[in-house]
Amino acid sequence: MDKSFWTITEVVEIFQVDERFLDELEEEEIICPVCEEDPQAKLFSSADLEKLRLAKMLIEEMDVNLPGVDIILRMRQSMFEMRRQFDSILEDLARHIQEMSGKEP
Repeated sequence: MDKSFWTITEVVEIFQVDERFLDELEEEEIICPVCEEDPQAKLFSSADLEKLRLAKMLIEEMDVNLPGVDIILRMRQSMFEMRRQFDSILEDLARHIQEMSGKEP
């Protein structure tokens, strides 16, 4: 998907969900669309679409409720952040080892 934002109509069509489901995800702060003056002018980012995709899968395939979806998505985000930190530490360690061995990176 090359677009930056999608309308409610596009999201409903792409994911085959109703607007009430999107409202519930927004109420739980799972997705946070950009709002214009008109509520129908809400725009959904790629990150929102990914969260929506995962929420729909968790609810339909694993029978997870909305608070559970929220917890799972927050834990997933924390894991990604920890992975980035771990990768950074490994890069620093590798650079330090190369410096100590007299080789330039």
